[in-house]
Order: sequence, then C-alpha cells, then structure tokens
Amino acid sequence: MRALTKALVSVTAAVGIAAGGLATTGTAVAAPAPTQQQAVTGEVGTLAVVNLGLSTAQAKDWQCWLRALGYKPGTIDGQLGTSSWKAAQEFFTPQGFYKDDIDGIVGPHTIQALQRYLNSRNLGYNLDVDGIAGKRTKAAFAHYADRFSHLC
Repeated sequence: MRALTKALVSVTAAVGIAAGGLATTGTAVAAPAPTQQQAVTGEVGTLAVVNLGLSTAQAKDWQCWLRALGYKPGTIDGQLGTSSWKAAQEFFTPQGFYKDDIDGIVGPHTIQALQRYLNSRNLGYNLDVDGIAGKRTKAAFAHYADRFSHLC
C-alpha cells in the first residue's frame, strides 16, 4: 500500500508541477516595450528598435528618405526596426559600403556602412569607421537625417 501511495503522490506532484509550469509559461519575464531603444556600442543589437540616437521625428525622416529611394523601410513610425535596417543595408550594399547579410541587425558591419556612407557625403563628419555607434556617429546621423524633414 505504501508503494502505491508513493507512486500516486509522485504522479500528482509531477502533474501539478507541469500544470503550474504551463500556466505561467511566458509570464516570468516581461518583454521590453516596443519603443525602447538600445544603446549600441559595437555589439549586435538584440532589441527590435535601434534608432542610433535619432529622435522619433528624425527616424521618420530617414524612413521616408529610404522609401523615396525605392527601399522598403516598413511602417513609417520613427522606430528603426528590422525592416528599416534591412532597407538601409540594401541601400548601402550597391555603393560598396556594406558587404554582409541583409538581415536588419544593427551590428558592427551595419554601423561601419553608415559611417562610410556619412563620410562619403562630404559634410565634414570625418568619422572613424570602427563599427561603434559613439557620440560622433550618432550626432552625424542625426544631422544627416535632419536633411530629409520635407519628405514625410
């Protein structure tokens, strides 16, 4: 009888643990808000939105500019997510600034492409092409994005 009781208690405990685990699946960790921005310092971006220091208005301007050139940045919402960065990577590639997968990830190669592109505009940015989105890169990107405020 003791063996049957132990087996029944073990099965009941296992079912309870499984049921409790299923009931709480996906609720233990809260996801970041969609408007949260990631500070990129050369590592691969993990959040969906990486504005690299642009305000929402400047990011919308960048998205509108990419769209005006025939690229598909996704929803014009001022949140530079995967679609926006894929469009930017597609834009940088034929110019020779980007030579990696078109994946929408804002890693060192995407940042280097942005730095190369900004330097090519002859606006005196003189950025180090180091793949790090530091203060100067972010400031240059914001300054450049301001040029497209008339497109949206």
